Amino acid sequence: MLNLLCGIGEKKLFKGMAEGSGGDVSEFLSQNPHLAQWVESLKEHNETNKQWLARREFVLRNMEVFPNIRLGRTTHSLDRLLSMSKVWANHVFLGCRYPQPVMDKVNEMAEGITVNEADKCVHKTRGEIVGKGKRPAVSVPDGESCAKKSKTGPNDTDSKAVERNSGRPVAAPVKSGPSPGAPAEHQPFFNRLYKAVAWKLVSAGGFGPNLDHFEILRTCVESCKASLSCVFIPLKDIPDLPAGCTQKEGQVCELRCQTVYMGTGYGRDECAARAMASKEALKIFQGRKVTVKLSRRRFRGQDVEDLVLLDEQPRRSTLPPALSYPFQGDQ
Repeated sequence: MLNLLCGIGEKKLFKGMAEGSGGDVSEFLSQNPHLAQWVESLKEHNETNKQWLARREFVLRNMEVFPNIRLGRTTHSLDRLLSMSKVWANHVFLGCRYPQPVMDKVNEMAEGITVNEADKCVHKTRGEIVGKGKRPAVSVPDGESCAKKSKTGPNDTDSKAVERNSGRPVAAPVKSGPSPGAPAEHQPFFNRLYKAVAWKLVSAGGFGPNLDHFEILRTCVESCKASLSCVFIPLKDIPDLPAGCTQKEGQVCELRCQTVYMGTGYGRDECAARAMASKEALKIFQGRKVTVKLSRRRFRGQDVEDLVLLDEQPRRSTLPPALSYPFQGDQ
């Protein structure tokens, strides 16, 4: 309990701070140097004083919510509190945005903390940041005979094994497509996945370029009792590349979960392509919600109906051509 850390008097002061009526943080810490030394050890080396003072108050105000925190010990409760404090500070001072359930939680925890307007970052919508709603897409041509050398399966390892063992590429004629009711059938699963991704990104410190995007996505999908499907196509085997395209090496990867398309990525090898596709898929989870919809895509030179996971951002360009089409007899 908190009184084991600071004593009954400090516990009451933390409670008062949490209710918005507590004393000055600096004065409180000056009266409790053992606690002040521990709190200061939580400061990040790249934080400014203004950012740290605000985040420090966030931590102190919410210690009552995490009673298992112990001075000088790393615990799950402490890691969770620090993750939430960093999410809030990143949002206020750096303009980072997170899934809405996470934002609602940290804003509730930060109630009563005053930050000067001049110190706050001017927030932009994700659409403004990435080009007014246009999410970067892999420049993959129309994909006629894209599936001639595709490898499909629950994951990339199984996919490669199927083709190697069979000695022939996995190919199939264009199928009839998903049923009209398929989006509603898949939506509950992706609602659960949305929440799992949201909290996973919080524990990772937020969405960023240095994350292991595939591992985060795979872990979240498996926590929801499902698996990712990866399809790989060598770039050199994709016909009709745009005129002037000199790049011939590399791989293109398409990700699906429960037959729903999530993202496409290009890389120098299968691992890099899969990582880029996972990054594009995780971008979808940065809005207020995700939605499974029927969308028109190109597959083998034809327009087909496909199940696609989308966010709330408007799109001015078509989706990348499908590298696989897993529907048969659904209508």
